[in-house]
Amino acid sequence: MQIQVNSDNHIQGSKRLEEWVRTTIESTLERYEEDLTRVEVHLRDENGDKPGPHDMRCQLEARPKGHQPVSVTHKASTMEQAIDGASAKLEHALEHMFGKLRGKRANVVPIESGAHADRLLEEEFLENEQAALNG
Repeated sequence: MQIQVNSDNHIQGSKRLEEWVRTTIESTLERYEEDLTRVEVHLRDENGDKPGPHDMRCQLEARPKGHQPVSVTHKASTMEQAIDGASAKLEHALEHMFGKLRGKRANVVPIESGAHADRLLEEEFLENEQAALNG
């Protein structure tokens, strides 16, 4: 899973911040690592240089293999809170999406295998033979 970190001009983008973001995302989404190709992180200070409550914004966009992207946003007073909140939201969104997919697969009737399938075919054949003889 590739993690791409983007920030606007008002966020001091540093290697340390990028590493912290990557570590946070990787640890939160570890169980989905094989299912995701990329996670894009967009960090933004909504008010620019002006202070204000909940002006730090983190948007995460996950790209699941073979599915549409999943995007979440979280605003908070600090960038750390925004990143943590968005990570938790994305984890829940992926859990919901993959849970629904697992549920759909569970409703598919499995194909009978081996001797059991042969026995069912034989029983059906014999029933049809008996019906043809009687009818």
